[in-house]
Amino acid sequence: MPTKRKQASVRKPRSDAQRNRERILEVAKEAFTRSGANTSLDDIARDAGVGPGTLYRHFPTREELLEAVYRTEMEKLASAEQKFAEELPPIEALRAWLLLFVDYIAAKQLIAPALNALLGDPKKVFEASYARVWDAIRALVKRAIKNGDVRKDLDPIDLLRALIGVANVATSPDWQQSARRLVDILITGSRPAK
Repeated sequence: MPTKRKQASVRKPRSDAQRNRERILEVAKEAFTRSGANTSLDDIARDAGVGPGTLYRHFPTREELLEAVYRTEMEKLASAEQKFAEELPPIEALRAWLLLFVDYIAAKQLIAPALNALLGDPKKVFEASYARVWDAIRALVKRAIKNGDVRKDLDPIDLLRALIGVANVATSPDWQQSARRLVDILITGSRPAK
């Protein structure tokens, strides 16, 4: 008589496997930022303190590693809204999040061309995260307006457009410093008129 097989339950990854994955992503982001998308995956594994097999078990291809780095940065950005809102006054939460957005732009500038070359059309990768980013900036601006920290007519998307604009016209490697200064200018300019 045939016996019923138990359905395999989805288990959480072991804590050491999760730490390895997180470390690989952290080292990969630094390596891709420093040396470009063609950085040696074996070097990334070595710098993360894992063997190449561990890296390939988590990320079988370069494309999957690049996509995971990008998605991780997007998740950090989206989830930071709640953390900043809980820990900081509204205007400081908005400022901190905009500074983190500058880092996101840097990651996307690095990863987008590589994903374009490797995948052909990475729109699915990018589009999945945009809604969460828009929701985060809207929530932060709404909170700052409610607190009286910024003008009532401030459109959250204008803040993002200004920072993306700096990144898109950047001709020097220090564009991020300019963008960080721009965050303070944007915050100051967003204050209500007296």
